[in-house]
Amino acid sequence: MMALGDKKAALAAGGPERHVPVLLEEVLQWLNPAEGEVVIDGTFGAGGYSRAILSRGATVIGVDRDPDAIAAGQDLVKEAEGRLVLVPGQFAELERHARSSGFDGVDGVVLDLGVSSMQLDQAERGFSFMRDGPLDMRMEQAGPSAADVVNELPVRDLIRVIGLLGEEKRATTVAHAIDNARKEKPFTRTLELAQLIEKVLGRSPKKAQIHPATRTFQALRIYVNGELHQAAEALAAAERILKPGGRLVLVSFHSLEDRIVKRFFQDRTRTRGGGSRHMPEEDVPPATFELLTRKAVEAADAETEHNPRARSARLRAGRRTDAPARELDIHAAGVPRLAEFHGLGG
Repeated sequence: MMALGDKKAALAAGGPERHVPVLLEEVLQWLNPAEGEVVIDGTFGAGGYSRAILSRGATVIGVDRDPDAIAAGQDLVKEAEGRLVLVPGQFAELERHARSSGFDGVDGVVLDLGVSSMQLDQAERGFSFMRDGPLDMRMEQAGPSAADVVNELPVRDLIRVIGLLGEEKRATTVAHAIDNARKEKPFTRTLELAQLIEKVLGRSPKKAQIHPATRTFQALRIYVNGELHQAAEALAAAERILKPGGRLVLVSFHSLEDRIVKRFFQDRTRTRGGGSRHMPEEDVPPATFELLTRKAVEAADAETEHNPRARSARLRAGRRTDAPARELDIHAAGVPRLAEFHGLGG
């Protein structure tokens, strides 16, 4: 029989991974999982964080909305010998997933809010403008696809989606070009859309390495999967399920996600309500978190050299107090108000 130390070493070493976990050492530093603790890995993916947490002796509840990730993680479930529970579902419902797995409180929650490189690398998933594939982008492989959005969303709403979620300054130009093209032939492939956007926007000599379709594809992916709504709801769920002293660690990859995380921690760690000599201080509920990272933690040069995905990563972390959880206004937290489409948006 393999000794406990050997099992931990095997879990830490693992096998070849298609997805390299970003800021892994920093995640472990702030999450600080210990033997006997329970941690939710709300974005299981290829299991990079989960494997490292398991090697510290903790039990992991791994959540992922992508059925491919759940299927691929079954080998790690066997290796973990009862310390890894994999749950298919959305991380916005991580509280429910923990309770249904038999845990009324957990010691840590970690979320990697970026799209998985496994998904980007699979052309048939339709996430990448660099590979030709069906215009899909659905993490759960169900519901309306990116093609549905591109072909059916009214142009005024398409402008808002591309402008707000992609932060594309020329969203109106892109949306009208899409509208004109789809009248002739619906979009079905990723390269069809990417090539149209490149033709319309051209390539900037100053940003030669950035494809003109980058922001539009980001916007479509976020919209199709309701990613910002999911992120905000996950923060509130983590607040409810974490025990006092529990750690919440989040890794984000673009300003929209990071803004939501930053605003959440600013609100949940406030102890004073401002005020001035002209205005009294407002009543502020007890802080539900203690901030562990005063500013966003970024990847070191050594990591970005080996893993370009880490260049845009930002880590923020907090420790749960014993104050009661609060309701969360997701729009005040930074989730844009968008037109409804097939139940997506917000």
